Amino acid sequence: MSIPPLLSRLRLPVIGSPLFIISNPDLVIAQCKAGIVGAFPALNARPAALLDEWLHRITEELAAHDRAHPDAPAAPYAVNQIVHKSNDRLEADLATCARWKVPITITSLGAREELNQAVHGWGGITLHDVIDDRFARKAIDKGADGLIAVAAGAGGHAGRLSPFALVQEIRQWFDGPLALSGAIASGGAVLAAQAMGADFAYVGSAFIATEEAHADAGYKQAIVDGRAADIVYSDLFTGVHGNYLRASIVAAGLDPDNLPQGDLKTMSFASGGAAKAWRDIWGSGQGIGAIDKVLATAALVERMAEEYRTARARLIG
Repeated sequence: MSIPPLLSRLRLPVIGSPLFIISNPDLVIAQCKAGIVGAFPALNARPAALLDEWLHRITEELAAHDRAHPDAPAAPYAVNQIVHKSNDRLEADLATCARWKVPITITSLGAREELNQAVHGWGGITLHDVIDDRFARKAIDKGADGLIAVAAGAGGHAGRLSPFALVQEIRQWFDGPLALSGAIASGGAVLAAQAMGADFAYVGSAFIATEEAHADAGYKQAIVDGRAADIVYSDLFTGVHGNYLRASIVAAGLDPDNLPQGDLKTMSFASGGAAKAWRDIWGSGQGIGAIDKVLATAALVERMAEEYRTARARLIG
């Protein structure tokens, strides 16, 4: 398999998924310093002018880290761009990313050939997230360098397919960079993703329960307390099927086992006011049973790295 050089020096084969509202420079910098790809959605920088400040800070702090630790340089970072036509910031955000030569661009909700060409023009690479083989083929046809297979059990907007089915179909024709998303929250699960044929694990929910994450304390604790059975799969909150924490749905005055049809924006809630997806209705993947405390990002990556080493040794030995 052909892996771009900037992805070949990770301490652990993990890409931190860009978490809406939650991912910020503190989290991204900590992830990269710990040796995994840190990522954030461009739309998290509000107002749009803040994106330039974030990229400036990330670039400078990672460069300083590399000068101080030449034997253990930071991993590259990524910016997630929502390609859907509803994103009226896309052109401006891409121009900002071009100024800072963002190394990795993660694209979602559409694939655009001209975007991939623009990223290649400044020396970056693109990874596109997909929920099935048909979308994967479209993304590569339009020039994406790699794929993120979003399987069943992933946090937020998630697919329905088993990771076994999704990875094996993609690997029948694609030998480039492939990350797998879906209930991965331990080092053993990272190794399992590689055993299936993925190059990287795409990990999101575990990083919600970190000190650097921009998440409500109650949200972080719900991740710590939650299990797979506490995840509800529904399209009510955004119009696209996704996985959410049961406790946050209950807090909004809804019965998670009998969710109504309709538009969340038009509903009234027992809690009063309007609940918003992501802010009040909390996204989460099914793998959170592996998370038992809120940790610094560096400590979480260290734990996963040790679990990864242990799992490899068990298989080899």
